[in-house]
Amino acid sequence: MRTSLTLLAAAAVLSTAGIAQAADYAIDPTHTFASFEIGHMGATTNRARFDKKDGKISFDKAAKTGKVDISFETASVNSGTAMFDKHLQSAEILDAAKFPKAQFVSSKFVFNGDKVASVDGNLTLLGKTQPVTLKANQFNCYESPMLKREVCGGDFETTIDRTAFGVNYGIDWGFPKNVRLVLQVEAVKQ
Repeated sequence: MRTSLTLLAAAAVLSTAGIAQAADYAIDPTHTFASFEIGHMGATTNRARFDKKDGKISFDKAAKTGKVDISFETASVNSGTAMFDKHLQSAEILDAAKFPKAQFVSSKFVFNGDKVASVDGNLTLLGKTQPVTLKANQFNCYESPMLKREVCGGDFETTIDRTAFGVNYGIDWGFPKNVRLVLQVEAVKQ
């Protein structure tokens, strides 16, 4: 009887050994940025990024599943020009005083073979939530020689209609409503 129980326990352990488990990853703030680009009167492109961010990812490579929850402080917007940053933070655009965070949440990773091809989720900006798909331009997991842990990350992009979030500044003057979002994300396995 004892031998049977031992064999059953060993079989149970061996049968679950091959089952993949989702791992938790913390956003590496030194390798994670969200930036945006919008045309300026058909002549140039305005660009800025958010410097303060926080988030976590749960990722299971074998099961090809994952979850993302990343937020960016809207007051940390940085264009490289203080006066433009204040305008971006104002109620006319990001309304950072009233809406201190922009957030992307997802529970759907789309794969092409073993690589993440895109992440479908919801972007919340100015209290409004809209579905977005972040296309992966590249994605990889690697063993960090400095951290001695696995790091996963990639470059993602999407284009949003800013008016869907209530950002209508300059529409009457001919500023485009489409904004290109570019995300560089790396996260460290915990």
